[in-house]
Amino acid sequence: MSVSDEAVRTGAESDRTDEPGWEVDPDDDWALAVVATVGRQLRLRREAAGLRVGDFAVAAGYGADLVYKIETGKRIPRPEYLDKADEVLNAGGLIAAMREDVKKVRYPKKVRDLAQLEARAVELQLYDPLHVHGLLQTSEYARALLSMRRPTYSAEEVERFIAARIARKTIFERDPVPDLSFVLEEWTLRRPLGGRSVLRGQLEHLLETAQLCNVELQVMPLERFEHAGVDGGIEVLKFEDGSAVGRSPAVANGRPVSEPRQLRILELRYGIIRAQALTPRESTAFIEQLLGET
Repeated sequence: MSVSDEAVRTGAESDRTDEPGWEVDPDDDWALAVVATVGRQLRLRREAAGLRVGDFAVAAGYGADLVYKIETGKRIPRPEYLDKADEVLNAGGLIAAMREDVKKVRYPKKVRDLAQLEARAVELQLYDPLHVHGLLQTSEYARALLSMRRPTYSAEEVERFIAARIARKTIFERDPVPDLSFVLEEWTLRRPLGGRSVLRGQLEHLLETAQLCNVELQVMPLERFEHAGVDGGIEVLKFEDGSAVGRSPAVANGRPVSEPRQLRILELRYGIIRAQALTPRESTAFIEQLLGET
């Protein structure tokens, strides 16, 4: 391969791997610290091996600019980047092991914070008036939903958000399992976002999830004359020690709240919404009907 061919190949690799979705959030102190530490370790190992940035970039098949950004903590390295660095530097798996260190920082801070709360919760009450709730979304539905956002996300950002949502679904695998209550709007189950095959897959997933012993899934019909959820979504998470945290656009401008009076308002609204919705058994039958029509 000629020098010019090598430059073209390396530049192409740099374009392929240097995506906006891998930037570190400047306000995420923990992620900045993790990525800076990983980058410093990569630089020290490269220097110990006697390789300059350009030499390592060629050997690993990445652009020198990307190598520099990763080593200076400006970019989050991909898992395959760490695997390749481990191979080139003969690190015996020590670099590849850093995958676990950077895995969580790939997700946006607000998603990590929410996942940490969900991981501790023993009861969750969740109502989303706009979409199928994130914990219930299939990857295909989530991809369709994220791809419709304007201004648009890059393909890498879409995959990053999908990975974060999938990671949150470990809540269904916890032992002991938390009690999960969802209220879904009928119209979100009718609109074929991403196509009818995507909607069918989503409806099938809802029916499977509704069979779990710790999940109660209810549908709010379009024809209800009264609806306590007109002020927006509601999330209430309760913990083993008796504390709780809630969130709704109608309370504290959507900021998480734990003050008893504000929580009482959210729980009151959620309770009324559940009473106005179809029962879990009626909801399952309704979703089965929708699936047959799709």
